[in-house]
Amino acid sequence: MNALISARGLTKNYGRFRAVDHIDFDIRPGRVVGLVGPNGAGKSTTLKAILGLIKYRGQLEVFGRNPRADRADLMHDISYISDVASLPDWIRVDQLLDLMESTHPSYDLRKSLNFLARTDISSSQRVKQLSKGMKTQLHLAIVMGIHARMLVLDEPTLGLDIIYRTEFYDQLMNEYFNEQRTILITTHQIEEVEQILTDIIIINKGKNVINMPIEDIGKHFAQLKTTKDNAEQARQLHPVFEKDMIDEAVMIFENTETERLIEFGEVSTPHLADLFVAAVKGSHDE
Repeated sequence: MNALISARGLTKNYGRFRAVDHIDFDIRPGRVVGLVGPNGAGKSTTLKAILGLIKYRGQLEVFGRNPRADRADLMHDISYISDVASLPDWIRVDQLLDLMESTHPSYDLRKSLNFLARTDISSSQRVKQLSKGMKTQLHLAIVMGIHARMLVLDEPTLGLDIIYRTEFYDQLMNEYFNEQRTILITTHQIEEVEQILTDIIIINKGKNVINMPIEDIGKHFAQLKTTKDNAEQARQLHPVFEKDMIDEAVMIFENTETERLIEFGEVSTPHLADLFVAAVKGSHDE
């Protein structure tokens, strides 16, 4: 299946600072892809390149097109949504939806209104009058009205507590996502999207450090939980990450045979949050 987005050697400099450093990735249809990394990793710059907002070096195709040259056409296929805090406080709900209808080429107002009809939100309310939960629902209502083939969510739940973050992603997957749509999510809260992602791209200091389908993580990485007595022997197998607990050690290994680890303790597939820390710490240590 052809990639919707394909990058080879994608690079961007701001003066002498290299924000994105020769990264490669493919994003295929019908996937939920997490683009994650610490602050300053290059996530925002990568998104800007995909959306045709900045110049770059290397090869980048978005729906088979050059995002800089064909940005206007691409906006029919891609929708970009940032965090709920970006909703202007002064605007009324009906004004916001009218604005979406007048500016977005692939927006269906009726779908947003149908979603809002199931909530307690009034079209005459201003955003500043809405609770956090209502703002989440309004954000989702906007998403529901978008017909784009790819939805780009940039820190969509920033500033929300865990209840509303969970609600946002549950409704997004149950009512919006299907095999004809692709979702690209950037977030610092990797644990909240772990259950919905099909692919993960972790970048740090502008470089790819992990780029693979979620289902392949167990093929490349293993987590070992071992006793303090066995920890020294396990270290001889060169873990990429280690954290000490009260009476045990937890280590993550890359491309190490499971049979070699079992003798030292309990072996499992690492959680994305632990893998993220391992990948970022490992790239800092290089």
